[in-house]
Amino acid sequence: MLTLFVFSALLGLIAFTRVPLGFAMMLVGTGGIAAIHPKGIGAALAIAEQQVVKNATNYQFSALPLFILMGVFIVKASLAEELFEAARRWFGRFRGGLGMATIVACGGFSAMCASSSAAAATMAKIAIPEMDRAGYDPGFSAGSIAAGGTMGVLIPPSGALIIYALLTLQNVSELFVAGILPGLAQVVIYVGVMAVIAMLRPEWAPRDRQFSKREKWSALGKIWGVAVLFSLIMAGLVKGWFTATEAGGIGAGGAFVLLVLRRKLTWAVLVDSLLEAARISTMIFIVAAGALVLNQFINLSGVSGQAIRYIQSLDLSPAMIVACLLVFYLVLGCLMDGFAMIFLTVPIVAPIIEGLGYDLVWWGIVTVIVVEISLITPPVGLNVFILKAMLPKLPVMRIFRGIVPYVAADFLRLALILIFPAMALWLPGML
Repeated sequence: MLTLFVFSALLGLIAFTRVPLGFAMMLVGTGGIAAIHPKGIGAALAIAEQQVVKNATNYQFSALPLFILMGVFIVKASLAEELFEAARRWFGRFRGGLGMATIVACGGFSAMCASSSAAAATMAKIAIPEMDRAGYDPGFSAGSIAAGGTMGVLIPPSGALIIYALLTLQNVSELFVAGILPGLAQVVIYVGVMAVIAMLRPEWAPRDRQFSKREKWSALGKIWGVAVLFSLIMAGLVKGWFTATEAGGIGAGGAFVLLVLRRKLTWAVLVDSLLEAARISTMIFIVAAGALVLNQFINLSGVSGQAIRYIQSLDLSPAMIVACLLVFYLVLGCLMDGFAMIFLTVPIVAPIIEGLGYDLVWWGIVTVIVVEISLITPPVGLNVFILKAMLPKLPVMRIFRGIVPYVAADFLRLALILIFPAMALWLPGML
């Protein structure tokens, strides 16, 4: 009963007040611990302090600010335009090629900048004018960019996977490697969606102009640095040359070198980049610390054990329990931000999944895919409203209509991961 009251208080704080998510979780978690611990508020404050320090000194968590800094440097280097142009020249000869190029550029840029919203906003500025001039359907164009921006949530380096690792005590490098094949599958499936729509509704996605081989290779020459940096990080993680934190350091350093080589570095740009990376990292740190405090309350209250025993009493097969959890996640994703879902649910759901005998690395990839879907499903799809803010004259329902094919593709990819767990576990198994 106390646990139910605590979570009701948490949801009330989130829904009806301006208390930030991290402080809300920390406040409720500390209050819950004080209510059940024999030593009361003193013990609760000590446990909360311990979790904050633990979070601050966590070696794996230090990868997150490094990758965020890498992403900020990539944005400041204005590489999004070159990524889009290179993809456009290679896909331009196909019907719907401009849309395919947008998807590929979204995937590459969102992976490097480690932010779904930043990728969607940046690519909208670049691609929407070109797609409008080419005669693309505005709703489908916006939907394609909103969906394409979600790819950075899964493709390493992924902030969502770092948070999942922190909450479940999994290895970040292993989760990054597990996300490579599902992430590439998402790019391929999305490009396939664009090709099918271009074939069925040619007026939505006309053919772009042809480019010569010289134009194609010259475009690749402008993005060689970011391609080498991304390949080095991925190869190093797969081969075990360095840890995720070391990869973050290499990524941030490499992105800084690109900023210098492209003559974009000024004192103002450097200061602004460091401040932006610090602001984003601090926000995530506070939320993560609050989640760890709430997690301690969950452990002390025995909620996870009670949930496992209750589920076992239902006499359902493990597959049916997983299906019920996914339905719960999909419904919750329509009402809540994806990162909030991870922070609030993983501490309870992960022990259930582990108790059923499933691999937590595989479940991490499944969870992140569901979070991706939540970014483009009504009524709270964050990426949709980012596009709506940038295109105020475009009705939001037209954007959601353009997203429908991609949501269907995401359900297909989710089904493939559930049926074939090796998609996520094969590469980590080679480490």
